[in-house]
Amino acid sequence: MAYVYPYKKYNYIIFIDSKEMAGFSEISALDIAIDPIEYREGIHPVLKQPGLVKYGNVTLKWGVITATEFFTWLQSAGEDTCERKTITVQLCDDSHGMAAKWEVINAWPVKYTLTDVNATSNEIAIENMELAHEGIVCIR
Repeated sequence: MAYVYPYKKYNYIIFIDSKEMAGFSEISALDIAIDPIEYREGIHPVLKQPGLVKYGNVTLKWGVITATEFFTWLQSAGEDTCERKTITVQLCDDSHGMAAKWEVINAWPVKYTLTDVNATSNEIAIENMELAHEGIVCIR
């Protein structure tokens, strides 16, 4: 049997509402947690069942450029005009074909952070945007 190597985490594409977005250095926290509910019937031992499903916020990181599309989206979140979008993370294999895909449903911005600026540093300026959402779908 041939050994299959795991996919490399640096080989990915991010789509926002089916539009390919380039330049993200990182996307983090695609996590799902299900709270267990414990209960007991009479003298029986404690039983558990699945409870509330919680989705962690997703953080996008990218180098600062002149485009203001994300900042405009964030500003609209404070108004009633905030558009919810589908964020798709596509992990690619070595030949750049799709290996796995996750869709973050109905995402909207909840936090924006700009890197510290420092005249003595030689690092790239990074923007972070945290997105709340209503679920993650895995497609393989």
